[in-house]
Amino acid sequence: MRAAREDWFAGQLDLDPERLVFLDETAAATSMARRYGWAPRGERCRIAVPAGHWKTTTVIAGLRTTGLSATALLDGPMTGERFRAYVTQTWCRPCGEATR
Repeated sequence: MRAAREDWFAGQLDLDPERLVFLDETAAATSMARRYGWAPRGERCRIAVPAGHWKTTTVIAGLRTTGLSATALLDGPMTGERFRAYVTQTWCRPCGEATR
């Protein structure tokens, strides 16, 4: 295992940073409520929280040294099916040879 790790680390020197792309995904949901808060001693901390109509929005993009590429905004959470659709429809189409 150690030899494999050292070989992998040594192989990084051959990588061209201009050709590397990192896919990053993040999401925000209206159900994300603070679980902790401050209140005067002996008093209950009360905060408003959206109820009932929870919604998730997901953003995914390719990060390159030159900036973002193939950015997508999805209504709902990321699933395996949605990720495959992003890669085939959004990522591969505009990037073509640049990602190979």
